[in-house]
Amino acid sequence: MKFLEMKVLYKVFAFLCVLCASVVSCFSLDREAFTFTNYDLNVQIEPEQHRLGVRGKITLRNDSQSSQKIAVLQISSSLDWRSVKALDKPLQFVSQPYTSDIDHTGALSEAIVTLPQFVPPGGAIELQIGYEGVILLDATRLTRIGTPDQTAKNTDWDQIVPSFTALRGVGYVAWYPIATEVANLSEGNSLFEVLGRWKSREAASVMRIGFTFPTLAEDAIPPVTVCGGSELRVVTREGTSKFPWSECSYQPLGLSVPAFAVARYGVVDRPAITVYNLPEHAVAAENYAEAAEKASPLITDWFGAPHEKARTADLADADSAPFESGSFLLTPLAEGDSKMAGLAAAHQLTHAAFSSFRPWIEEGLAHFAQALYVESEKGRPAALEYMGLHRSALNNIEQPTTAPRSEDATNRSLVNTTNEELYRSKAMCVWWMLRDMVGDSALKKAIAAYRPEQDKEPSYMLRLIAAQTQRDLEWFFDDWVYRDRGLPDFKIESAFSRKTMTGSFMITITVDNLGTAGAEVPIIVKFLGGEIMRRLEVHAENRAVIRVEVPATPEVIVVNDGSVPESDVTNNTFKIESTDK
Repeated sequence: MKFLEMKVLYKVFAFLCVLCASVVSCFSLDREAFTFTNYDLNVQIEPEQHRLGVRGKITLRNDSQSSQKIAVLQISSSLDWRSVKALDKPLQFVSQPYTSDIDHTGALSEAIVTLPQFVPPGGAIELQIGYEGVILLDATRLTRIGTPDQTAKNTDWDQIVPSFTALRGVGYVAWYPIATEVANLSEGNSLFEVLGRWKSREAASVMRIGFTFPTLAEDAIPPVTVCGGSELRVVTREGTSKFPWSECSYQPLGLSVPAFAVARYGVVDRPAITVYNLPEHAVAAENYAEAAEKASPLITDWFGAPHEKARTADLADADSAPFESGSFLLTPLAEGDSKMAGLAAAHQLTHAAFSSFRPWIEEGLAHFAQALYVESEKGRPAALEYMGLHRSALNNIEQPTTAPRSEDATNRSLVNTTNEELYRSKAMCVWWMLRDMVGDSALKKAIAAYRPEQDKEPSYMLRLIAAQTQRDLEWFFDDWVYRDRGLPDFKIESAFSRKTMTGSFMITITVDNLGTAGAEVPIIVKFLGGEIMRRLEVHAENRAVIRVEVPATPEVIVVNDGSVPESDVTNNTFKIESTDK
């Protein structure tokens, strides 16, 4: 009897030792040691129970500099780990909560897994996993930092309910396994930095997701599953709609955030786009598809023929914030401004035609396409006004920080930044400035020559553009792309005019750039009856001179028409004093 008691006590003690060792080691865990290179998951959704159950396989590759015996797997805190195996043999793991705003609940369910052997640097291991739980509307991470309740719910709208299901992936809901360090919304750019590192690590990974649903009644209408991946297939089992099943794959993931929606959707299918709508939004879906078809020739002209079809899926709540991942858009469809539909469609279609693993290229060009769309509809002034909507946010970001300027310039550069305002809004302006500098034809050819697999260093895009023009643009890329030099600040230092023998006026204009970034800026000379525009390259903390001839007495000179982001636009106008000389 004593022998049996001692044996039981020994087993308990051994388990506690393993548990304590694992918990203690979590404080020194390298949570980002492994890259998830392959997902092969079967997801069962039970809307009536708000439940999601997952079984499948994942492949981990050790990208750290040392051998690893511990792997970290994270899912949403509303889900529970059931099993982790290798070669069909159960592995020991400790499950614990891990506070992180990478998930809408503000926490993760973390499995600290003891692997069967050390995985060397560059080595890989395949794991069989199982987890399940419920996913309800939860905006905890936003409300705990003071976001108003309704605003928080409109932002974090992910949930599984009988009438409608929509889930976004990492950064919103960890419904598939991830492994990241803590992300905290109350700490500046923390969430975007963690999310940016994750996307970068997983860019070349492959994901296949199979979706299954409970058996339906004979007369039930099967739900439609829409996701953002490629090779979407919707099939039935046993030749009947009682067993709906669908599959979505990402090859590779790139910058996409795997997301899906499930509802009894209607479908509007056009050559450029497929729109999935809830029954009450059928007319809005037709209008959206029409706007996409109208924008399609412009996008094709700039970015080439689409390599995939854009998809838009309706959201049930009209106040839900739109979400985009590549050419997949989740947005409330409603009767509204066709201009807004055109803008969204232009963004989607650009992603369907062009892809890059660099956010400043991928997202910057998609936003640039929106400005092109506005210009095609209403002219250049309207496009500049649209771009101006991003200016105030950009000015706030570009304010000097407490970090050393050299360090700040590198970390916040377009090639390194994880800040969405920079790689979306600032990058849009950079592409517009490049277009003004080299012309439409040269920039279109450079974009057409881009190959993601050949983009090995940041200077790749510069070389493509340089091949189409004789201009030296190294200084521009250094100020705007390779480093974050801040913004320019243009001022007309002086302007002198004299009347020529032919009756025209020659004006000598000196432009001072008080800012820390250079640019080629428009100079507009206004005179009685019209205006003339010229362009002038002015480097940071420097000045340049230009001579402009006008047919009548010059009255006002304006530097910058809004196409170049500036830190101060209050000093851009210079009034010329009246003179008879």
